Amino acid sequence: MLTRTIAQDRELPTATAQFPSSPHGARLARRFAVRCLEEWGHPPASDVSCTLSLVVGELAANAVRHGRVPGRDFGVRLVLDETAGLVRAEVADAAADKRPPLATPLVPPEGESGRGLLLVDVLAERWGWEPREPVGKTVWAECALEGTARPRRRQG
Repeated sequence: MLTRTIAQDRELPTATAQFPSSPHGARLARRFAVRCLEEWGHPPASDVSCTLSLVVGELAANAVRHGRVPGRDFGVRLVLDETAGLVRAEVADAAADKRPPLATPLVPPEGESGRGLLLVDVLAERWGWEPREPVGKTVWAECALEGTARPRRRQG
């Protein structure tokens, strides 16, 4: 369902949805993101749609794997800010005690998992998380629209 909301004294296109906390729910969240961007004028084959699909897929998979609370769904909220050249994805789950690491985790090359936040860090302009009231957390990422990516600072 697409809705409009007031954010920072401007109306921004916003979409929200709830999904079951399962691998199928994570796939549905990824498809939801692609459909929303298409409705907002960014076709599925566009760079921003492909990027957001990966980012939402990773955040949703993390919500299912690390943030699952039996009987509780996870939520996805997308906000398109054409003026800022960004689309923000927020994935909310009910597990307040399982928080993302403060820094992007280092994953050994032979490791079988743990690359989700590394991918989000590489693909998004910035990402983070915040507590959610009354319970849980929201992990968010902001992705650049085509032609609006800012130069990234290299660490190290």
